[in-house]
Amino acid sequence: MKKHIVLLPGDGIGPEVTKAAKRVLEAVAERYQHTFTFESQDIGGAAIDQQGSPLPENTVEACKKADAVFLGAVGGPKWDQLPGHMRPEKGLLGIRKQLGLFANLRPVKAYQQLLHASPLKPEVVAGSDLLIVRELTGGLYFGEPSERRKNGKEVVDTLAYQKEEIERIVEKGFESARLRRKHLTSVDKANVLESSRMWREVVEEKKKDYPDVTVEHMLVDAAAMKLVTNPSAFDVIVTENMFGDILSDEASVLTGSLGMLPSASVRSDGVGLYEPVHGSAPDIAGENKANPLAAILSTAMMLKHSFQMEEEAEEIEKAVADVLQARYHTADLQITNGVQVSGSELANKVIEQLSTSDAAENIMRCYV
Repeated sequence: MKKHIVLLPGDGIGPEVTKAAKRVLEAVAERYQHTFTFESQDIGGAAIDQQGSPLPENTVEACKKADAVFLGAVGGPKWDQLPGHMRPEKGLLGIRKQLGLFANLRPVKAYQQLLHASPLKPEVVAGSDLLIVRELTGGLYFGEPSERRKNGKEVVDTLAYQKEEIERIVEKGFESARLRRKHLTSVDKANVLESSRMWREVVEEKKKDYPDVTVEHMLVDAAAMKLVTNPSAFDVIVTENMFGDILSDEASVLTGSLGMLPSASVRSDGVGLYEPVHGSAPDIAGENKANPLAAILSTAMMLKHSFQMEEEAEEIEKAVADVLQARYHTADLQITNGVQVSGSELANKVIEQLSTSDAAENIMRCYV
């Protein structure tokens, strides 16, 4: 299979983790006889420095022609004093809008070797493996312009959704559940909001098309509590924009490290933008200390959600798990009795796992 991927390295550690992601994709292509072609384009602060815009037109055009896009990171103190429309983050928001990406996918998985880093008790977070599917283009953030009234003593924000917007994100939730353990939790506030009542109606309509998926409805406050008391009970959560924003940030701390969290923003035809959740970390940029695992796991999401390469995606995920099992880590992870390595060395370990079925055994033997 042939696919074209646009790389947007961006700022800070972005180029380092993007290089690691590209190397892993190349290893997968070689092992499974795929053809992946790559081109790099500017975004964020790097694009401001090189082309005077956080999102140059040539970047947009390249991304529109791609089968998938990988982004490293954007931002940094170097550009903090620029006006709002010129901030690096505008590049990320702009490319999402230009590509029509309406669904944000945020997986959160607890690894045994990292349970000690979680703010929750190990026995609570152990076994957690969930995916939050968040609507990305509607709701309070995109309603009628907010305004202040009565001499600033009253404010109005509008929460608006078209039924079609709810339908497409709910369908993405069901489709994602089919790729996992086939359990979907729809989160709303139907006891208060009319938009949530429509949301629940759509879920009830759509579940007829997915008889293999078990569905439950949960109010957002109950979901927030359950995320910190029994996170392993969730498989896929689908919810609207603001609820998804809050819940995904809450869930992101469960594992104890942002360096392990991938993400994706996708649309109905499978085209998506994939990126690690961590920021640009300019304080360690260029020092080969950056943890590449979130970027590598983002490539697994690319293979699964954009290219329908489920076996290849699972191989990447297993390779990451095996490397952690062997206790290799970068400085941010602090695995007990582990072996600290550089970012590029950690990527090498993952690629070794992909190169031979005996790699996991070999790594464990070397560690012992």
